[in-house]
Amino acid sequence: MTVNVPVRPTTTEPHGRHAGPDRPGPRKRRPERGSSPLAGERVRPLSRRQIEDRFGDLGDLYAQTSGGGPRAWNEARGAFLRQLASDVRRPGFSLLIAETTVLTGCAYGYPVPGGGTGGVRGLDAYLPGSVLPVAASGRLFLVSGIIVPARVRRRNQDRAWNLARRLQGRLLAGHDAALGVTLVDRTDVATVQALRSWGWRYAEGDTLQASLLGPYGVLVLGRP
Repeated sequence: MTVNVPVRPTTTEPHGRHAGPDRPGPRKRRPERGSSPLAGERVRPLSRRQIEDRFGDLGDLYAQTSGGGPRAWNEARGAFLRQLASDVRRPGFSLLIAETTVLTGCAYGYPVPGGGTGGVRGLDAYLPGSVLPVAASGRLFLVSGIIVPARVRRRNQDRAWNLARRLQGRLLAGHDAALGVTLVDRTDVATVQALRSWGWRYAEGDTLQASLLGPYGVLVLGRP
């Protein structure tokens, strides 16, 4: 569900007063600009203790952006929080939030252990050889999730100030990662399209043969 960011209310002339030569008329509303920083989102990291304190808020954000009815809302929220509770114990785990007066987005993940990818959600079974040297150097960062309102997925995806791009860029920069990586179900078209609109690409390339490698694909993202 789209999270609405409060905007300054428009003003009108008081009753009985009209615009004239010396009094400008009502201003025209500017076009909606999507997820521009002018909307007021502030991006900052949370400590592990702060993550625990805001588990409920993070679960609500995930459920709200997932859509569906009350039952689907609760199931999505529960599954997300269980996975987050597991991820937060990973060495180097990091979570960034975006907020105005309310929570509007988050992104999180952890470094892939240098020397191998075993145990990282089965990533070792899919990671192509071209990415293995980055993993061995300890500069590969697994982005577990990017949670943003629908407006961020639909508008201005190629702009540097797009909220998803800001969150993912800060995650990689904060860990001096050379490359971000994530595993995605190829049949999840909406997720794949969103990630690719934010600069992600298939690690094995975009050829026809790449689509035949299996149900999951590895997407990678370079530092901005």
